[in-house]
Amino acid sequence: MTKDIINIGLPSKGRLKHDTINIFKKKKLNIYSERGERDLFGYIKKISNIKIIYLHARECIEQLSLGNIDIGFSGYDLLKESEINVQNKILINKRYNFANANLVLAIPDLWIDVQTLLDLDEVADEFKKKKKRLLRVATKYPNLTRQFLYSKGVTQFQLIQSLGSTEASPFTGTADIISDITSTGATLKANNLRILKDGEILKSQACLMQSKLSNKKAGIKKIISLFSK
Repeated sequence: MTKDIINIGLPSKGRLKHDTINIFKKKKLNIYSERGERDLFGYIKKISNIKIIYLHARECIEQLSLGNIDIGFSGYDLLKESEINVQNKILINKRYNFANANLVLAIPDLWIDVQTLLDLDEVADEFKKKKKRLLRVATKYPNLTRQFLYSKGVTQFQLIQSLGSTEASPFTGTADIISDITSTGATLKANNLRILKDGEILKSQACLMQSKLSNKKAGIKKIISLFSK
């Protein structure tokens, strides 16, 4: 990387990309790409020392922690899901009021007697005693889910890595319950799932972050100030 160039990681797809680009537009920072919409790189008109790199939101976190990008936009949930040594290398500069969502524990509607984590703990014990297996929890957020359940005294469970539609897991037999990110709860409801009354794990939103490993402090500070006004 050229020392004078500030590398900014932007989400490469979806609503998060759209809303992040809108931030640039509001600040009159016009992004353009030399090879069209599919280009993985972008630039800011009239600002020669900024390079935009389009990355998956999770990859933004990883590249910030490695110092390969100087500034990045991603979700708070993805930062907190990462390992602590990764989190320690990243500084949150600003939180935005978009990409708002909650990471929650959701159970099948049919479990009418299960309303709280205390009830879930009893179910987990029952699974171990009667079914001779652990309660299975499908999720794309194993670290946050594990930490949350242990902190609430629920210890008899097995995490199942979700690679696709997490909401379908209880009905395909992959898992018994799920931990998933939701903005309105509509998708959970449509799949006959219900959030536990005390099952909120984390509130998330889009964040502007910087790498603590970058040696371009002055340049980063100047760019961060543009988004702080």
